[in-house]
Amino acid sequence: MKNGDILEKIKFPSPNPSIELFQVTYFVDGLKIKGLLAEPKDGDIFDGFLYLRGGIKNVGKVRPARIVQFASEGFIVFAPFYRGNQGGDGNEDFAGEDRMDAIAAFTLLNNCKRVKRVHVFGFSRGGVMALHVGLNCPAASIVTWGGVSDMTLTYMERKDLRRMMKRVIGGTPTKYPERYWERTPLFHVDKLNAPTLIIHGMLDENVSIEHSYQLEKRLEKAGKEVETWYFPEYTHYFPPDINRKVVANLAVWMKRQG
Repeated sequence: MKNGDILEKIKFPSPNPSIELFQVTYFVDGLKIKGLLAEPKDGDIFDGFLYLRGGIKNVGKVRPARIVQFASEGFIVFAPFYRGNQGGDGNEDFAGEDRMDAIAAFTLLNNCKRVKRVHVFGFSRGGVMALHVGLNCPAASIVTWGGVSDMTLTYMERKDLRRMMKRVIGGTPTKYPERYWERTPLFHVDKLNAPTLIIHGMLDENVSIEHSYQLEKRLEKAGKEVETWYFPEYTHYFPPDINRKVVANLAVWMKRQG
């Protein structure tokens, strides 16, 4: 058995009659991990879209409507729930060992017969996961939207997350800085080869714009291809009509890459 192998694929109710949804169980380092797969019904070949959610546990769960929204733009989409969630084995650990769930999910998509290449998208905490995938997999492109890039900065900014981070990561960044550095892909973006799009609301109080500024600066310094869409008037969550426009635009941006 290899990481990314599908163990079970069960039909799941879809809000769009032209998109099929499946709950998938796949293999990662001896664990059975769950995720949601969305496939357009027309049988064509599509780009793959790895959707990496934010939050932890029941905060920021994968929403079928969101996955179908991206699939409707002409992608085969897979969204891992991460270990320990919705019946999956193991325990989620906030961009620690659970980053393997995202890397194996890339392999799962890449192995699909109807997928020609795979793009990686990360929202919020999913941003740090997307960068880890990009460092380990041949992504066609990477998009981070309101994405975390620095785990120490997250600890400093989010007082409400400190207890969880100390428990999951094993201490504070002052006492164990290496545990936070290990989870921070920002320091290794010189090894990132995929074109990167950074999207961020400048009024975001969940993940500050500083995460994106740091990522942009490091990518530019490393001579990497990076584009930024900063929105001065929006927070972590965009109004529905703007959200739809940004999704459509980023889909066009992805398909242009390579």
